[in-house]
Amino acid sequence: MDNPLYDLDSIFGSNGELVKHIKGFQPRDGQLSMAQAIERAIEQHTHLVAEAGTGTGKTFAYLIPAILSGKKTIISTGTRNLQDQIFEKDFPLIREVLNVPVQGAVLKGRSNYLCLYRLDQAKMQTSSFDKQTDAELREVERWSNQTKEGDIAEVTSVAEDSYVWQQVTSTADNCLGQECPMISECFPVLARKKAQEVDVLIVNHHLLCADWSLKDDGFGQLLPDAELIIVDEAHQLIDTASRFLGVSVSARQILSLIGDVSAEQLKLASDMPELIDLTHVISEDIREMRKVLPEPVIKGSWDELEQGTDFLQALDCLIERIEQLFKVLTKVAVRSKGLEACWKRCEDVLLRLKLFSKQDQHDWIQWFETYQRTFTFYRTPLDISKAFASFAFASDASWVFTSATLSVNNKFDFFSKRLGLEDAETGSWESPFDFVHQSLMYVPTGMPEPRDYHYTATMIEKIIPVLEASEGRAFILFTSHKALKEAANILLAETNFKLLVQGDLPKQQMLESFRRSERAVLLGTASFWEGVDVRGEALSCVIIDKLPFASPGDPVTKARLEYMAANGQSAFSDFQLPSAALTLKQGVGRLIRDVEDKGVLVLCDPRLSSKGYGKVFIKSLPAMPITQDVKDVKRFFHRINSQKISDKKHVIKSA
Repeated sequence: MDNPLYDLDSIFGSNGELVKHIKGFQPRDGQLSMAQAIERAIEQHTHLVAEAGTGTGKTFAYLIPAILSGKKTIISTGTRNLQDQIFEKDFPLIREVLNVPVQGAVLKGRSNYLCLYRLDQAKMQTSSFDKQTDAELREVERWSNQTKEGDIAEVTSVAEDSYVWQQVTSTADNCLGQECPMISECFPVLARKKAQEVDVLIVNHHLLCADWSLKDDGFGQLLPDAELIIVDEAHQLIDTASRFLGVSVSARQILSLIGDVSAEQLKLASDMPELIDLTHVISEDIREMRKVLPEPVIKGSWDELEQGTDFLQALDCLIERIEQLFKVLTKVAVRSKGLEACWKRCEDVLLRLKLFSKQDQHDWIQWFETYQRTFTFYRTPLDISKAFASFAFASDASWVFTSATLSVNNKFDFFSKRLGLEDAETGSWESPFDFVHQSLMYVPTGMPEPRDYHYTATMIEKIIPVLEASEGRAFILFTSHKALKEAANILLAETNFKLLVQGDLPKQQMLESFRRSERAVLLGTASFWEGVDVRGEALSCVIIDKLPFASPGDPVTKARLEYMAANGQSAFSDFQLPSAALTLKQGVGRLIRDVEDKGVLVLCDPRLSSKGYGKVFIKSLPAMPITQDVKDVKRFFHRINSQKISDKKHVIKSA
């Protein structure tokens, strides 16, 4: 669909189509330049790593050249929220502006769609549901008769984390695939079919990697047909890809299997009571396994577990029981598709568990995560660069990776090397926001070293005058839950701000409350460092407690550092430092979200000035004035407030 009627200047320029069709659209040089770089990559069949600062307008910058190219395009996002925003808002708008008959679709992972077969199964088990689940099941059943897409996000009356969704959606484990009696009406299959037919398909990284690793079996691949793949929020791709190339097995997965075995036994294998006996015994084994794992909810390395003979015995016992279950299922698998699916799942779980019992951990890290009642075991590859490069470059498709945080100290090596993208073109487009006049960075003096026992108490003492000057309206971002709790207790005792503490409310409710409230201060950890958009004066200050170095106690980080050291690399300068600089960029990016926003960034960590590497962090951030005097902060907010009052008077006078 190469469109000779348009060139990018005539779309993005001051008299272009975007200005004509979109009220308030402001032409941005960076947006046009980025779009031209993407257009070149498409025409020349090359790959591009494109960093676009906040406010560049990167979604339009890649959507427009993609649509005009006429190539089959896959856009992958880090979150379902951005997926929906592009599909429901940005894509239809650009299609209208360009007036081209391009077709688009959004495709999510299988568990986002209703499974009609499992809905039928669930309706037969209502006696085991409580009142609320039963009522929610009836709500889902009513909706199932009306929906065309089967996307469970349509059911706003049932909570996202409701137990009922586990019962009425399928996973790669429990889907019957082509053997399902309801395959002709299957919503995931219909969604995949539509995905094959459209020009622009919007997926998320989870699905992109599932398709690549072929773990989401039962469906055809999407990627071989794509001529252009655009990865938005690309900084998140490495972690997602590592998870998919790895292996995991969870207590929940095993409990789901034995639940389905029990249901199938009642229907079709009542002459095999040993099946039920085994499901009860395995359930008990899972409980026993949880008891020998560390008590608090933590992540830990496999070495910790292997030091305890109780754990190794519990693992051997669980493997032995699942082997017994597999043997019994082998005898009855021919009786129904459901029993056959359980038999295949049982074999898969058994093979995974046996992997964990072996000692082969070369180039892999084995670790575990415990929850209140369950646990998950993981095997994660330490280096995915070769695997990703061979996947990405197996076809002729052009790849575009974009995000606001891909470079460190103006270099892209850290991101590119980890994905094997050494030959890709790179480009950086700075935010169009005027950070020099819109923002101020404050680095308090007199802070102790971050390991000091009194660090958090001193930090709060230093930032209370800042919070008074900003009248709340602040995010305080922490690198640990422990520091967050300590800070919350001090602020509660010593100030009268409205405190919103992560964990007290769901994330979206916290953000809504923050936007509506006066003198609000939100305290958050990792999930608030990115993907959070609060525009206007509601958020006028972002305070960061420490430089966000990954905890060396984290099992994956610890193993990666040891692996790099053993291979002659500098774990600090090649991994810890660039990784922390990118995380800091994400956190700082919460402050200025719009051309009108103004605010103060507070970086409390004394290592910014006491350590040589502090310059790497500063150079990786937008250029803004820096002060160590709190009086400058007070003057900044006084100036903003004076301007606001003056603007109001001017408006009244004009009226």
